[in-house]
Amino acid sequence: MDSKPTVLVVDDTPSNLDVLTGILQKDYQVKVAINGHIALKIAAAQPQPDIILLDIMMPEIDGYQVCKALKSQPNTAHIPVIFVTAKIAPEDEIKGLELGAVDYLTKPITPAIALQRVKTHLALYDQQRTLYEKVKEQTEEINQGKLETIHSLGRAAEFKDNETGMHVKRMSHYCYILARSMGFNEQDAETLRDAAPMHDVGKIGIPDRVLLKPGKLDAEEWQIMQRHVEYGVEILGQFNDSTLMKVAIDIAQNHHEKWNGLGYPRGIAGQEIPLSARIAAVADVFDALTSERPYKAAWDIERAVSLLQEEKGQHFDPDVVDHFAKNIEAILTIKERFKDE
Repeated sequence: MDSKPTVLVVDDTPSNLDVLTGILQKDYQVKVAINGHIALKIAAAQPQPDIILLDIMMPEIDGYQVCKALKSQPNTAHIPVIFVTAKIAPEDEIKGLELGAVDYLTKPITPAIALQRVKTHLALYDQQRTLYEKVKEQTEEINQGKLETIHSLGRAAEFKDNETGMHVKRMSHYCYILARSMGFNEQDAETLRDAAPMHDVGKIGIPDRVLLKPGKLDAEEWQIMQRHVEYGVEILGQFNDSTLMKVAIDIAQNHHEKWNGLGYPRGIAGQEIPLSARIAAVADVFDALTSERPYKAAWDIERAVSLLQEEKGQHFDPDVVDHFAKNIEAILTIKERFKDE
């Protein structure tokens, strides 16, 4: 397998792509994109590029918009972006750096400078990843104590309608599998896994007569049930000083939203819904369907997966459902590992 780092070059002018490809191809694997839409798809696909050289002046969506989109999604936010442009006024440079770019290259390109900038920022990126692993190792014991407290908070809600509380363990690991499949780096996938158990913490505030009702909820009871989202955000909002808790709040607030905008509490749609919540929604529904609850028997796996497929583009993000199907064996392994007693 070729171990060379991968550079994604984005420019709407073929001659510019040829120049940079010629400079880089000896030392790097080079991928090219002729517009921002293609660049975003390549950046999110596996294997991901290690660095992106991005033109600013492009039709439809310019380089600034592409950079903003990359940095707004956890599965691409970590990829270093270098702008390559003739537009280099101080205000343009400041704007790019504020959006998350790490550097600028000016046209016409000087090969030696381009190679050195790419080499430097790849080295810095590697150092960041190495540092993360060292910090992770050194703080594992402390973090384990914190995570046990967090998971207990999530299980406190689940024990009200699930005798074992294993639902939160299963769905959180499903979230991790999906996150890694969709391009999240290890750190962000772990954060999602650790935040997911708090998705329904607001159930603590729902009366047992509603939460444990064996039959269908009436209109008034459904309104009461929906308030668990509000309660969860209120509980978690007291601890929103960390990335983990911010992700937990995003999930708690949005995992009942639907891709088509017909969910609750806000009725937002599509990519307005945070990706973390879109992933959690699929994981949560699958596990709920295949688990026995006071008001229903457990569905078999085939029936549950069929429902996910039927609801692609309606309830669920189609991309998340596709990754779920691709990883079904790993998901079923988790289901067996953390089965209800």
